[in-house]
Amino acid sequence: MDLFDYMHEKNMEKEAPLASRLRPSTLDEVVGQRHIIGKDKLLYRAIRADKLGSIILYGPPGTGKTTLARVIANTTSARFTQINATVAGKKDMEEVVRQAKETLGMYQQKTILFVDEIHRFNKGQQDYLLPFVEDGTLTLIGATTENPYFEVNRALISRSSIFELYPLGREDIKTLIKRAVYDMEKGMGSYRAEIYEEALDFLADVAGGDARNALNAVELGILTTERSGDGKIHLTLKVASECIQKRVVYYDKTGDNHYDTISAFIKSMRGSDPDAAVFYLAKMLYAGEDIKFIARRIMICAAEDVGNADPMALNVAVSAAQAVERIGMPEAQIILSQAVLYVATAPKSNSACNAVFAAMESVRAHKTSVPVHLQDAHYKGAKNLGRGTGYRYAHDYPNHYVRQQYLPEEIGDAKFYEPGDNGYEKKIKAWMEFIRK
Repeated sequence: MDLFDYMHEKNMEKEAPLASRLRPSTLDEVVGQRHIIGKDKLLYRAIRADKLGSIILYGPPGTGKTTLARVIANTTSARFTQINATVAGKKDMEEVVRQAKETLGMYQQKTILFVDEIHRFNKGQQDYLLPFVEDGTLTLIGATTENPYFEVNRALISRSSIFELYPLGREDIKTLIKRAVYDMEKGMGSYRAEIYEEALDFLADVAGGDARNALNAVELGILTTERSGDGKIHLTLKVASECIQKRVVYYDKTGDNHYDTISAFIKSMRGSDPDAAVFYLAKMLYAGEDIKFIARRIMICAAEDVGNADPMALNVAVSAAQAVERIGMPEAQIILSQAVLYVATAPKSNSACNAVFAAMESVRAHKTSVPVHLQDAHYKGAKNLGRGTGYRYAHDYPNHYVRQQYLPEEIGDAKFYEPGDNGYEKKIKAWMEFIRK
C-alpha cells in the first residue's frame, strides 16, 4: 500500500457512516448476540483461539453479521479478504482463490474469505467455492439475511457451522446509541450532543432490533440540528422522531397507555369489532410492540371469548403465533391481522372459560374421590381391590353413549359446562341434550 492508498483509506474511514465507524475491533466491544459470542460459547472461543472453521452468519439486517466478520479480521492471523455477492463475479472469485493459493504456498498463511449477501450467489458461483473450502485453501464466512438452508448449497452448508443472529434487544440498542453520541474516538462525541432519555427510549423501540436504523437517525439528528444557547446539540424526542421518519405514537410499553391499548385491543376482538381490533393492532405494531406478546393475547382471546362457538379460532391463533416467530416483521403484521380479524368476527362464547373456573371452585370446596368403576384396573392387584368394576364401555352402546356416574359422588350431578347458542356450540348443546335423553 503506497501513501496515496493509505490516505485514501483513512479518508474513507473518516467519511464512512456512523454505523460503520462504530463497528467494534474486538470481541469484548461487541454488543448483543451473547447466545453465540458469550465467553463460554463456541464461536467466542474459536475466534479468540484463531481456530475458526467455515461459518455462515444468518440474521436480519443490522444485527452484526458484518461486525463479527470485521472482528474476526482484526483477531485472526490469517489473511482476510472480502467480496460482496451482489457485485462480485467469476473473475473476482478466481482472483481471491489465486491469491489464497499463493499466500498458502509462499507463507503458509491461510485465507479467510468473507462473502456478504452470500445468498445472492447463484448455484454455479457457490459450487465454484466448494472445492477450495473443502481442501482448506479458503475458510468461508458467509453472511445472509435469508434462511441458509434454502438459499445456500447443501454441500456448503454441510461444511459450515450455522450461527443465527437475533434482532438486538432494546437495552443493546440504547448502549450503541449512547456510544454513538458520546464516544469521542469512534462516535460523535466531539459534536457535544446530548440525547434525552425519552428520545433514547423511542429510538431503541422503533429501531426494531436493527442497530443501523437507530445509528443513522442519531447521525442525521446531530448533523442537522442547530446548537442551543448552551452550545450543545439537543436530541429531543421530536428530533429523534423526525430523523427516523416515524411519528411518535403515544404508547409507553411499560406504562398505563400500554395496558389501555392492549385492553382496548382485546375488548374490541371480544366485542366483534374487527375495525377497532385491527386499529389497535396497528397502533401496537407501529409503536414497536413485541409481536410475540401480541400473538399470545390473540390466543388467549380465542380460547376465552370464542371457545367452542368456533373451535377453529384457537387453531388460527396458534398457527399465527408460530408463523410470526418464524417469519418476523414486517410480514408478521399480515399474519397477525388475519388472526385478529378471524377472532373478532367469530361467534362468541365464554362457556369454556366459565366451565373451568366453576370446576376449580368446586375442587377447592369439596374433598372428592374418583368413583371405583372409573379407577384404573390395569396395575397388579387392582382387580382384586375392585378397581374398575362396573365400568361400562361407551362404544358398546347406541350413539357411543351410556349414562353412568362420572363425577365424584360427593358433588353428584354438578354442571360446569353450559354450551351457548352461538356458532358451533349450538350443535354441541343440541347433541348433549339428545344423548342425555
